[in-house]
Amino acid sequence: MTLNVDGREVSFEKGTTYEQIAQTVQEGYAHKIVLAVANGKIRELFKQASDAETVRFLTAANKIGHDTYVRSATMLLMKAVSDVLGEKQSGTLKVEFSIGKGLYCSPRGDLRVDSELTQKVQERMRMLAGQRLPFTKAVWPTDSAVKLFCERGMEDKVQLFRYRRGSNVNVYCLDGYYDYYYGYMVPDTGYLSWFELLPYRDGLMMMLPSVLEPEKVPDFEERKKLFDTLEASAKWGSRIGIDTVGDLNDKICSGDLAELILVQEAMQESRIGYIADEIASRPDVKFVMIAGPSSSGKTTFSHRLSIQLKARGLRPHPIAMDNYFVNREQTPKDADGNYNFECLEAIDVEQFNQDMCGLLEGKTVDMPVFNFKSGKREYNGNLLKLGEDDILVIEGIHGLNEKMSHSLPAESKFKIYISALTSLNVDEHNRIPTTDGRLLRRMVRDDRTRGTSAQQTLARWASVRRGEEENIFPYQESADVMFNSALIYELCVLKTYAEPLLYSIGKEDPEYFEAKRLLKFLDYFLGVSSENVPINSIVREFVGGSCFRV
Repeated sequence: MTLNVDGREVSFEKGTTYEQIAQTVQEGYAHKIVLAVANGKIRELFKQASDAETVRFLTAANKIGHDTYVRSATMLLMKAVSDVLGEKQSGTLKVEFSIGKGLYCSPRGDLRVDSELTQKVQERMRMLAGQRLPFTKAVWPTDSAVKLFCERGMEDKVQLFRYRRGSNVNVYCLDGYYDYYYGYMVPDTGYLSWFELLPYRDGLMMMLPSVLEPEKVPDFEERKKLFDTLEASAKWGSRIGIDTVGDLNDKICSGDLAELILVQEAMQESRIGYIADEIASRPDVKFVMIAGPSSSGKTTFSHRLSIQLKARGLRPHPIAMDNYFVNREQTPKDADGNYNFECLEAIDVEQFNQDMCGLLEGKTVDMPVFNFKSGKREYNGNLLKLGEDDILVIEGIHGLNEKMSHSLPAESKFKIYISALTSLNVDEHNRIPTTDGRLLRRMVRDDRTRGTSAQQTLARWASVRRGEEENIFPYQESADVMFNSALIYELCVLKTYAEPLLYSIGKEDPEYFEAKRLLKFLDYFLGVSSENVPINSIVREFVGGSCFRV
């Protein structure tokens, strides 16, 4: 058979796998090939190629390839845990969330994780990797898959499949260990050379390479505040009986969704009230600095915090850091020649500090407004003078960076980091990345308010994420408090808005693979109406109907 491989016509014997083809072109790639793309469809390397296909390859330096590496390493970890515990197994691990470049896994059941167990599991993982054991995939009838996982005590998967529309399920097997994952796998364990396990808190941290350095295991950087925030959200979900998507779907089917929405909204409002109490207890605080990644709900949060501050006798004034953008022609450009609005140099830092110091000294300041149509900063007589009870609520991505407010006394600032830190899992081995929730939020909002298509949002997302890695995440631990804006029910609401947008992306579009992945992800959720979502909810910032100007 003849294939077009990386632009060249090449002949292979019938039955040749994509892995065998990849080996003939591997030296032309900077990193290990992990997936094939044949005639516009992603193919796992253990599959056989077909005649006349056009084939190219993906490595772990590509997001889809990197996700494949992480997913495969996760199954290798679970297989190793099963082997180490053996027949006495009375518990397992649950993949919880990522902290930096680490993936935190917590013990379930009677399992106790310590240094000795962590070392044994890591040694078993390395032994299995050295044996180059194949990952195999088989299509099972859903009923048979349910029976399989029920026999193995994986009730989370049994519950998940209860809501599956399809009649079949893809089940992976690794040396007699069966599991379910949504996404692709590498051909065998020999591809998984880079990982390290570390005991951490009650569980363990699996350190894995990044997209930028796919052959390097990074050092673990502890992020205590972030971990505590994520853990608190996960524990809250467990207390109300919602750890996985299956749990959430059960709650919807039982008719309890309206109450769940009210309970979580009340919990968030209580947290906002606590933050307002903290601010009010510090009389020197004049600047509340709010920062967080894209689509964290910063605007709605700042409005709700302002209301809580007013209830405590303070007079908050919202300030958008974007109003201090330099004029468009002075904005730096990125490596692709596009304006880089995320970098600190896109902000007139000195003018911001001059104005804030003037306000702190009791001066009257003419506050700027940035005209995004003309790309110019304007002054329209918006005068402001701080009184004894006045406080500025400043929202912007650089709010936690000391360089942004270098002239302001430390005691005058209260820093808040906000992000949508999703704690819900698809099941115990398939986590939901926090970035997916934010991406869906942004897609729905930008289509509704800015006329930006889902394709455009997906195309820009990698650049947005790079800006977050550079300008937001390094400073998150410097916050006085963290606020998790994720709502456990929100993906069920976003689903009904996001699916039509994702279906509009065609196979010929570069963003098609990501759109298809998100559609498959959303298929796990039961869609619900937004009618029970309160008008002050953070979700309203994205789906519409908010009582605030967002």
